[in-house]
Amino acid sequence: MDSQPDTAHYPPPEETDGFPVAAKSLLSERRLHTLKQGDMFGVFDQTGDILFGDGIADGLYFHDTRYLSCLSMTLQGVRPILLSSTVRENNVLLSVDLTNTDIDGPDGRMDHDLLHVRRSRFLWNHVCYERVEIRNFDVEPRTALLDIRFLADFADLFEARGSIRPRRGTQRPPEVADNQVTLSYDGLDDRRRTTVLRFWPPPASLDARQAAYCFDLAPGKRVLVHFEVACDPDGTPALQPNRRFLTGAVEARRALRLSSSRAAAIATSNEIFNEAIRRCICDIYMLLTDKKTGPYPYAGVPWFSTAFGRDALITAMLTLWLDPEIARGVLNYLARHQARTEDPTADAEPGKILHEVRHGEMAELGEVPFRHYYGSIDSTPLFVMLAGQYLDRTGDVALLTSIWPNIERAIDWIERYGDRDDDGFVEYGRRNKDGLINQGWKDSYDSIFHADGTLAEGPIALCEVQAYVYAARRAAAAIGRRLGKTAYAERQDHLAESLRVAFNARFWIEDLGTFALALDGHKQPCCVRSSNAGHILLTDIATPDRVPRLVAGLMNRSSFTGWGIRTIPEGEARYNPMAYHNGSVWPHDNALIGLGLARHGYRDEAARLFRGMFDAAFYTDLRRLPELFCGFTRNRAEGPVRYPVACSPQAWAAATLPALVQSTLGLSFDPATVAVHFEHPRLPDFLDEMTLYNLEVGGDRVTVRLVRVGDEVAINVVERSETIRVQIST
Repeated sequence: MDSQPDTAHYPPPEETDGFPVAAKSLLSERRLHTLKQGDMFGVFDQTGDILFGDGIADGLYFHDTRYLSCLSMTLQGVRPILLSSTVRENNVLLSVDLTNTDIDGPDGRMDHDLLHVRRSRFLWNHVCYERVEIRNFDVEPRTALLDIRFLADFADLFEARGSIRPRRGTQRPPEVADNQVTLSYDGLDDRRRTTVLRFWPPPASLDARQAAYCFDLAPGKRVLVHFEVACDPDGTPALQPNRRFLTGAVEARRALRLSSSRAAAIATSNEIFNEAIRRCICDIYMLLTDKKTGPYPYAGVPWFSTAFGRDALITAMLTLWLDPEIARGVLNYLARHQARTEDPTADAEPGKILHEVRHGEMAELGEVPFRHYYGSIDSTPLFVMLAGQYLDRTGDVALLTSIWPNIERAIDWIERYGDRDDDGFVEYGRRNKDGLINQGWKDSYDSIFHADGTLAEGPIALCEVQAYVYAARRAAAAIGRRLGKTAYAERQDHLAESLRVAFNARFWIEDLGTFALALDGHKQPCCVRSSNAGHILLTDIATPDRVPRLVAGLMNRSSFTGWGIRTIPEGEARYNPMAYHNGSVWPHDNALIGLGLARHGYRDEAARLFRGMFDAAFYTDLRRLPELFCGFTRNRAEGPVRYPVACSPQAWAAATLPALVQSTLGLSFDPATVAVHFEHPRLPDFLDEMTLYNLEVGGDRVTVRLVRVGDEVAINVVERSETIRVQIST
């Protein structure tokens, strides 16, 4: 990500990355609901309100700007009592049930629970739609006083999460009509941002901050209020909000259903797991944003709802078996946004793949360096890795032909810019003082260190990045051969083998039984055990004799908590189970390690990770795995300890359970022979049966049922196209 929320452990400002999430905006202290569609997302409290205050995440955001900073509803002049609230399983609709507090009744009684309020809300095409239904359950008539208050501060997302700005633009005078309020802001970037609120029926009174209604309700009668919040709308719509609510809800559900229908479906004998996997799929498709280049998974809500390179590449890898169209969209988008020139401000160099895109005022003005930012060391080799995996999965030579120049430029970047000192390894070091200090996936300021806890000085060569580069060269060679570029392919294979030899010589730490976390700028190894080394298993860069010791270390109790593998195991100098990258557990980290374990035949170990992640989902709200959780050892009958500012939903976290399904089943595809292959499949002990619907390869589909029989798995073909085959290796 672009900054580290672990502010409780932050050093003095000159040592930080400069754009942390304020510690007081703890997402775990309040149960928040999130909705996301396209480039808009919303963060709401349990009652559906948007609370306003310093460091509070709540708001309606569009293109990295908070277009609505306060939304509060009162009934009879006070906030109603919460009955229940939930986001529907498909992630489209937030539904909230409320009732009145004590109100004066006959004979001086104080009555409550007589007026029922239901709020229904969804996002569609940069508009937030809401319907409020009030029903009188009293035996006598009641007067309902409904007030809706609102405010738009147009704060940049980085402001909302804690950054202080010395100057801001100009808030324009509100414009109030019969049923409409327009709030506008002229930014320092010469852009006008506009929020339009429309109400139906027209309120009894309306001003720049509040819409007020008064309804006389007979016993059993109800009334509906519709309002919408549009961000930068084009003109006034022909239909009133009540009509647009109905049509928009249908369109939003239809769009999500259509996109998610591409994916293979999963059903099992465990209903709780079914809930968790459905939540995963719905989260993945909610976070997808349709670009001209295809679907692109935004990283997560609230702080990372934008295009990230690394996050999207890893999400696409984890879901490649499920829906290759995601990988296609990611490859197309990142190819189009590949760096063409050197720009130290953006850490950009020709051929480098994007880290992050931001559209807010602060990015436009250069107050943060993330407008088009390239400060990640791993996005470029991961791009080539994904291209190779996509070809293996789909056989889509046409796409690979179209992005071949981008693949060549990415490999050229590795050789010309990635290896800063010509030692054969790829290192990073920021070229902009405001850029990220650490540019691997663990980008906290203190995430790369030596055995005594001393922070490593750059340029830094991470262990997993060398594995990614090795895999990228092998992928470039395989793609090159398919495209008839034999000489290029042979050179890439030769360079990959040279890297493999050098890597095993320089990174292996015999005393630890693992690979060094990194080499520092003096080429001294960071002799620290880490989950980074687990990513090496995604490739064949490690010599076979070292893989068993590496696996044993990862699954040791100092590393494996019972929920998952820690980023840094207990016993290391900077181990802290509450730290962002130095002892916490990240689901996507475990998913990648699980795929690596399966690649090397450690199916039972992958099943242990699967079990831990499923159990963690069991204890989490909505069965949704968060970005990360604390790395405390698992205790009986207790869930994992939450991390205070973890994003949820998060794309690569949502992709974790689907990826672990693939790893334990040994699932792969061969488009050349139109075959689905299961290699030594296993089902974890919490699943007796699993059915995979509509596995697609080469345009053909098959549905299979897997049944656990002791330690073995029996596979039955339920339905298939005429030409597709299912192959099993046991």
